[in-house]
Amino acid sequence: MSDTVAKLTIGDKTYEFPVLSGTVGPQVIDIRSLYAQTGMFTYDPGFTSTAATDSSITYIDGDKGELMYRGYPIAQLAEKSNYLEVCYLLLYGELPDTAQMADFTERVTRHTMLHEQMHLFYRGFRRDAHPMAIVCGVVGAMAAFYHDSTDINDPMQREIASIRMVAKIPTIVAMAYKYSVGQPFVYPRNDLDYASNFLRMCFSVPAEEYVVNPVVARAMDLIFTLHADHEQNASTSTVRLAGSSDANPFACIAAGVACLWGPAHGGANEAALNMLKQIGTPDRIPEFVAKAKDKNSGFRLMGFGHRVYKNYDPRATVMQQTAKEVLGMLGVENNPLLQVAQELEHIALTDPYFIDRKLYPNVDFYSGIILEAIGFPTSMFTAIFALSRTVGWISQWKEMIADPQTKIGRPRQLYQGSVERAYVGIDKR
Repeated sequence: MSDTVAKLTIGDKTYEFPVLSGTVGPQVIDIRSLYAQTGMFTYDPGFTSTAATDSSITYIDGDKGELMYRGYPIAQLAEKSNYLEVCYLLLYGELPDTAQMADFTERVTRHTMLHEQMHLFYRGFRRDAHPMAIVCGVVGAMAAFYHDSTDINDPMQREIASIRMVAKIPTIVAMAYKYSVGQPFVYPRNDLDYASNFLRMCFSVPAEEYVVNPVVARAMDLIFTLHADHEQNASTSTVRLAGSSDANPFACIAAGVACLWGPAHGGANEAALNMLKQIGTPDRIPEFVAKAKDKNSGFRLMGFGHRVYKNYDPRATVMQQTAKEVLGMLGVENNPLLQVAQELEHIALTDPYFIDRKLYPNVDFYSGIILEAIGFPTSMFTAIFALSRTVGWISQWKEMIADPQTKIGRPRQLYQGSVERAYVGIDKR
């Protein structure tokens, strides 16, 4: 809290509003009494200058290229931690001790299976359905199968729902993939770590044993970690908005999945790989770079720059090295698609046009390359993003439910339609 006030003058009247300070980051003007005092709203399309909540989970400084979960820099967590430990951190606010980590891992591991009747739900989709359509539907349907964790006023039920979502989302996403390729579902195994279990559920078949490559498993774990939360982005805000109506947690997460599907949000890594396929071979890169520089072409290089980061995306720094390790280990350096990606990366890091505009490769660019190399089709990229982000959504939802200041979300508008007019019968129009 700050003793500073902001003064707003409208005509001959001046109004004062308190200025609030967080632990880090810019101060905010508390305008909750604006309408009551002035009869006016603020106008902020996209909410780019509006803080809709206070939160203690994730902090981003886009100008400096900083991302922290609960105060821990993402680079440190990526190097020293793992996804399940990050899940605990996001959900409970602190890093776990040995006993807490063992208990949390056990609870997640024992909840990875889906209700058997949910298999029938998958079979209601066409085989060519996009995995995100399936994931969105199945997550929403969980409220029909797990009635003992939908009462948001019961802290124990909120806790059970949280564990269930973190535990079951890899199974849900893997089953969506298996269904899309016509292969039998693979059940989770409790002796594998989180990332390895997911890879096995995606790529193993009953006819032979599947051995998870530790380099690939570590890369998968990093992708999960780097995407676990990202402050009040579109999908997280959607989860919070849905949750503000007291909707059950599974409905709220399904809403987040639906929002994430958009190519301007979670679909960015899929769009980046589709762009690489459009380019096709390294010799065509100059043509597409020239189009990107031409304002009249309407063409954008996907996977470069970021809405928030006006510096290098700190997640991309980690993912860049991981991409090189995975490509080297898998021996796919001669893949034309990946050659295009590497050449584009070099141009973006050396061409003054990209440097001046801070159009650095972002995390979507590198994660897409890794997922392609591992063997996932581009249609699975956003579903894997949803898997990663589920713990962030759940953490934000839990924080919102416990916040006594929470009110149902109700943005206002600047009405530009017709003024009041009388109804005219159809025979007189």
